[in-house]
Amino acid sequence: MEITEYLRTAVEDGASDLFIVAGGPVSYKVKGEIRHIGTEKVFPPETERLITGLYTHAKRDMSAYRMRGDDDFSFAMAGLARFRVNAYKQRGSMAAVVRVVAFDIPDWRTLHIPPQVIDLAEVDHGMVLVTGTAGSGKSTTQACIIHRINQTRSCHIITLEDPIEYLHRDDKSIISQREVAIDTENYLTALRSCLRQAPDVILLGEMRDHETIRTAMTAAETGHLLIATLHTSGAVNTIDRIIDSFPPVQQAQIRIQLSAVLRTVVSQQLIPSVNGGLVPAYEIMHMNNAIRSMIRDSKSHQIDNAIAAGGSEGMITMDQSILNLYKQKLIDRETALGYAVNAEQMKRRLG
Repeated sequence: MEITEYLRTAVEDGASDLFIVAGGPVSYKVKGEIRHIGTEKVFPPETERLITGLYTHAKRDMSAYRMRGDDDFSFAMAGLARFRVNAYKQRGSMAAVVRVVAFDIPDWRTLHIPPQVIDLAEVDHGMVLVTGTAGSGKSTTQACIIHRINQTRSCHIITLEDPIEYLHRDDKSIISQREVAIDTENYLTALRSCLRQAPDVILLGEMRDHETIRTAMTAAETGHLLIATLHTSGAVNTIDRIIDSFPPVQQAQIRIQLSAVLRTVVSQQLIPSVNGGLVPAYEIMHMNNAIRSMIRDSKSHQIDNAIAAGGSEGMITMDQSILNLYKQKLIDRETALGYAVNAEQMKRRLG
């Protein structure tokens, strides 16, 4: 089969990812389950041919990939979908994982994203963080928030991504989408430059180092809304990760700066549902005076209790979100216990 046929099969069967790895059949993931496309195994010459086809569709040079052994890029096929590709080498042969991205921004309601997450589109300045492990749906959540801003506000939105996943069309807003390595050298350079491009909203695909984090906080301090992602689980881990990325002599100042600029941390994970798909669970932490003091005073271990007590302010713990999914009959008891942060407490809640 040609790479085009594999991509079309993945889209038509509702797959989230396509896997091209030597030694087994080309496979895809549907509703969290990996399935083979046919029974024919592919070997290094075949994987190289298929991956070369991906680069041809993307009109991208392969020399950097051949030299480094890793590459990220995206491309679109008219009438089919967009694809985000991570090409890599394993055991000396070429391999790739291809994420399928629909052309249209998905409806947040069908994805079970809570209204209080989409309502973050109303925040007009400060820093909003969307966190979670790889593949937890952070980019989709970000895209839904940006889509709501585009529908409801007149502003200039700049997205900095590596690579671009969802394509946004101008509605009430103007949207500039920049891809790292194609439109700009790196996140830090792009972030510094975009501050001179009259942005109202900045979407930052990832905060990878303390220089990018520092520049992002400065952007949020100067009246912009900055929405960024981190590969962390939970608000407490997110705050600790940001602070620990700086040298010890700077951490006290960073605590003060972060407590002033941070507005919300959304942490998410995808959980297997009873219908065989995946459903998201969310922890939501909004800043209040108590949490600001905890961050400044290096008492982040107390934040979980503040989130649990902040239901009236729109906050929710991960375990409460999981319990809500169980009550809505979207997940079963075993899944709720398996994904709970505190399994013993969850067991008592379930009765």
